[in-house]
Amino acid sequence: MEPRSIPELLKQRVDAAPDKPFLFSEADKRQFTCKQFEAAVGRTARMLAAQGVVKGDVVSLLLPNSVEYVIAYFACWQIGALAGPINSLLKSQETAYVISNSEAKALLVNSEFLPVIETIRNELPTLKAVIQFDDEAEATKAYSEGAVPAADIDCDHEAIIIYTSGTTGKPKGCLLTHGNVIANARQISSWLGFTENDRLLTIMPLFHMNAVSVTTMSALHAGGSSVVSPKFSASRFWQIISDYQITSFGSVATMLSMLLSTYPDGVPAGFKTDQLRFAMCGSAPVPAEVLRRFEEQFNCLVVEGYGLSESTCRSTFNPPDQRRRPGSCGVPIGNEMRVVDEEDREVPDGELGEIVLRGENILKGYYKNDAANATAFRNGWFHTGDIGYRDEDGFYFIVDRKSDMIIRGGENIYPREIDEVLYQHPAIAAAAAVGVPDALYGEEVAAVVVLKPGANATEQEVIDYCKSRLADFKCPKSVHFVEDIPKGPTGKLLKRELAKMLSA
Repeated sequence: MEPRSIPELLKQRVDAAPDKPFLFSEADKRQFTCKQFEAAVGRTARMLAAQGVVKGDVVSLLLPNSVEYVIAYFACWQIGALAGPINSLLKSQETAYVISNSEAKALLVNSEFLPVIETIRNELPTLKAVIQFDDEAEATKAYSEGAVPAADIDCDHEAIIIYTSGTTGKPKGCLLTHGNVIANARQISSWLGFTENDRLLTIMPLFHMNAVSVTTMSALHAGGSSVVSPKFSASRFWQIISDYQITSFGSVATMLSMLLSTYPDGVPAGFKTDQLRFAMCGSAPVPAEVLRRFEEQFNCLVVEGYGLSESTCRSTFNPPDQRRRPGSCGVPIGNEMRVVDEEDREVPDGELGEIVLRGENILKGYYKNDAANATAFRNGWFHTGDIGYRDEDGFYFIVDRKSDMIIRGGENIYPREIDEVLYQHPAIAAAAAVGVPDALYGEEVAAVVVLKPGANATEQEVIDYCKSRLADFKCPKSVHFVEDIPKGPTGKLLKRELAKMLSA
């Protein structure tokens, strides 16, 4: 029977196989059976409840990849709170915005991030509790006894508020329900054929839905297990695959490229990788040559998929069999998908249009953002802003973005956010951030700048100015000084023309 909530799904797995290993910590070799994981979640839920967290509250999560991160998610869900993952790469003011905009009541934070929180504490009026959560057993030792708090929740109740960059420069809070999360886990695990024998590796950051949906929730839904690694390490990758007998892992194209350059002769001798079925890849298209070389060099399929935070994670996957079509993001895995024109009319196969989605994995809405909801949810479909086409066999191809979004190594970057920082520089009269091709990251950020008359600034000064205000992955890696920036008839900066110019 399909569970009504994530805690109900966990209970089903505990009842079915209490001693089945579910969660492994690659960093320190800890492991949790389903029953042990449930107990850790219960202790953490008691701790949150003791701090006054109740159903409907938001708990921000600022943690490194760890089993503590997974436990924190489930503890929030156990008491009906919303988990609010924070990108740990953000700078202090960006972090302050996410916490304050979500009106978080509590924060679970690793000690390495405490200095950041201390600098912005006065800017977080709704935050009532800051809880250090480096080690679950240590943090919850006072909460090992007593009834586990439980909330009356169902599939329509909100489970996650995750922030995605917005075209206005301010991130938007995506509200994902228990039903969204369970549906996407079911869609992914069913499509890829995951079973209780699968062991999935989480090397993507747990502040992204990719790691939550693809390698954590899908493993739980299938009755399998998940291994959490602190971060991707090319030098240790095959050791981890071998030691934990990993059957599949989540990745982005940049990771595949790094593995190719680190291991030009294929998997090193002595590592057992026969059980590895495929690499799941998303966030940005995998270059055809990278895909071909990876599969030949490591005898491991690359299964591409497409999705957004707004679709919980995945909306499409290539089939992991002979039907797989390199270059395509695959076919829908359980939701509806169309390609439409400017009037929302479906276009013929092979014709370009905007990708729109509908289904049980699509977000409930953006948090307190009526304008964004009105724009995104039109005529009963969610509008992605991505441009693509469907071929005659039903496979989808993403070819462009309606917005100016840059995707660098799997991270979404909206240039408007960078533009606003550049315009604050005292020497800059006009500026535009654009994406340019990069062999390793897919795209890299470049800035085109017009200086004020008589003003001076160097490339490094502009970059350093951005670094003091933006997460490093958003900062320009090159700055180009020009006399003027091309504009359209309405005065709009022609960023695509700039991007073409810089690429050339």
